[in-house]
Amino acid sequence: MGSVKTMAHMDNEEAPEMKNPEMKNPEMKNNDILDLADWRRRVSDLYGRVRRAAEPRLGWEQWRDTRDAMFGSHPQSPIAPNDRSTYAGVPLFDHDPAVRFLVDVETIEDAVEETWDIAADGALRLFPGLRTRGLQEAFGGELTIYQIKGYGGGLFLPFKDATCGAETYGGGRYLLDTIKGADLGMEAGKLVLDFNLAYHPSCRHSDAWVCPLAPTGNTLPVAVRAGERMSVPV
Repeated sequence: MGSVKTMAHMDNEEAPEMKNPEMKNPEMKNNDILDLADWRRRVSDLYGRVRRAAEPRLGWEQWRDTRDAMFGSHPQSPIAPNDRSTYAGVPLFDHDPAVRFLVDVETIEDAVEETWDIAADGALRLFPGLRTRGLQEAFGGELTIYQIKGYGGGLFLPFKDATCGAETYGGGRYLLDTIKGADLGMEAGKLVLDFNLAYHPSCRHSDAWVCPLAPTGNTLPVAVRAGERMSVPV
């Protein structure tokens, strides 16, 4: 059997928390279901444009501008409805071409399936089966990539770094969540990891969402000042 991790507040460094837009109302109305499908479709389309962009920075600019528009107007935005019309955009660090990597991955031979308790959503089964190979020199460590088990499973890469709890959300950020369309693809047989596209889970923006947060073991020892951040200082 896999190990079991229970739900906890983000300050609990052992257990990830789950927040999920689909679960804010277990009996979603037809409009909500269609809105969610539209959100997922737009995210998937966005990442397709990012992958096809002539230059990584142009892809990042599309990612930035599209997310700003979606957060400010879409019914499935994690921004409170009353705040959307005045929403100024998702705070980001400046683009840094040095934090885009093409990495190899290696199999974790002794990996054991984990079960993360996500309250009303039941249990999330994750297999920590892959480890990056290519981040050590820049970041002083590598990251585990999880496979989400079950129907529609995909790759999931949540991580923390030295900015967490100050410049970025204490629960960490996501880089890949392919089941929801956040997929940076591959180049030359290597996995693309562009930390300029690291983003906060929806629960950073609203307590109505429940999200799986990055476990302590997936922490980089340096500050990764790229991607989404907390509010930009004045």
